[in-house]
Amino acid sequence: MSKRIVIDPVTRIEGHAKISIFLDESGQVSDAEFHVVEFRGFEKFCEGRPFSEMPGITPRICGICPVSHLLASARAGDAIMAVDIPPAADKLRRLMNLGQMVQSHALSFFHLSAPDFLLGWDTPPQKRNVFGLIAANTDLARAGIRLRQFGQEIIEILGGRKIHPAWAVPGGVRSPLTEEGRNRIRAWLPEAFATTHTALDLFKQVLDKHRREVQIFGNFPSLFMGLVEPDGTWEHHGGKIRFTDSSGSVIADQLDPLKYDEYIGEAVQSNSYLKSPYYLPLGVPDGMYRVGPLARLNVAEQMGTPKADTEFRLFKRMGHGAVTSSFLYHYARLIEILTSLERIEAYMGDPELSSEYLRADAGINSLRGVGVSEAPRGTLFHDYTVDRQGLLRKVNLIVATGQNNLAMNQTVAQIARHYVRGNEIPEPVLNRIEHGIRCYDPCLSCSTHAVGQMPMLVRLIDAGGRVVREIARG
Repeated sequence: MSKRIVIDPVTRIEGHAKISIFLDESGQVSDAEFHVVEFRGFEKFCEGRPFSEMPGITPRICGICPVSHLLASARAGDAIMAVDIPPAADKLRRLMNLGQMVQSHALSFFHLSAPDFLLGWDTPPQKRNVFGLIAANTDLARAGIRLRQFGQEIIEILGGRKIHPAWAVPGGVRSPLTEEGRNRIRAWLPEAFATTHTALDLFKQVLDKHRREVQIFGNFPSLFMGLVEPDGTWEHHGGKIRFTDSSGSVIADQLDPLKYDEYIGEAVQSNSYLKSPYYLPLGVPDGMYRVGPLARLNVAEQMGTPKADTEFRLFKRMGHGAVTSSFLYHYARLIEILTSLERIEAYMGDPELSSEYLRADAGINSLRGVGVSEAPRGTLFHDYTVDRQGLLRKVNLIVATGQNNLAMNQTVAQIARHYVRGNEIPEPVLNRIEHGIRCYDPCLSCSTHAVGQMPMLVRLIDAGGRVVREIARG
């Protein structure tokens, strides 16, 4: 008789979800599913609103990555107005997105994932968290908190607030970088670089001790997708779409992000509110692809900054063609922090960021606009259709976590097959299964996250729906 194990909710991710693990009659794992159980309805309730309001509305989707939605939404507005924004505005948007990369990646690495591989998989869950990390290595934990704070500082300097800044608008941005802000960023950069290099050195030691995790935590062939510049350089807020396969071969390149619906399909699962995008020419399951730091480094040919390029070459040696282990998302995040810091440093010498010419003005020149940007977790699409008055008639959002949905299912199944035997699932095994999800750093409507300690409930259910075993914690 087949059985199902439910992990609900998954801990140390941004939002609420659960995992189902299906066992066959012999007690072996047959399949696994990642369920997103939150429903927000942003696409539907935005209908009827003026498109110009969307950069103020859509950042409320998430309290961790509001900048990503802000910038993608503003780009969609640019397309509806059919304008090229002023060069200074483009650079300022890029600077804010780099700050977003730093703050979000620092949160993921130091707060959510490091307690597992630094404190140990077998550490009790009461201690295996950021507070346990603070107790075990105060200096490292403090440095990680400060690195995230640096990214948030950039967002606040530009947008006036760390969370949900009302700054980017269709046609440009509202304000430039002040000289005071420039000096604050410059003063913090040496510390940010030092913390990032410390984290990189530390994670290389982690890799030496976690070779098994590298092999079984989401290590499988798939496609990868991300934005690149025309010469293949890493891109985060512009460029074109590139797909590569697990051999590292480019299968589609310089695709127009505005025509994403010609090469990305969206499957729907009855057991999750999360859509499952796939590469349209190959269908499901062959068209499964991954996005985010691991994917961006797989599709890129170089990072475009000297320090990050040195790490990038080391990263590339970890795969035969593409780097396919999802455990190495953590390494890719640190490399992206490093290139973000280098680019931020370069911008500090650019006088154009203080320009007052920041916004192009126009009316409704197109009834559809698509804004695409790289969020920390992966490529983000905002697709708006409007009427002649600029009121939204249709909204479609494709977020990174959805694009990684099929890969997360396969990752959980791969880890569970390695560790789960019969009905007994010890706490360290549960944590390993959950960590497979943390590798992707999914963002599940973070702004609605519950306050307080999150419990863990695991139920083993037979084919008749009877609970035969229940494990609770928290």
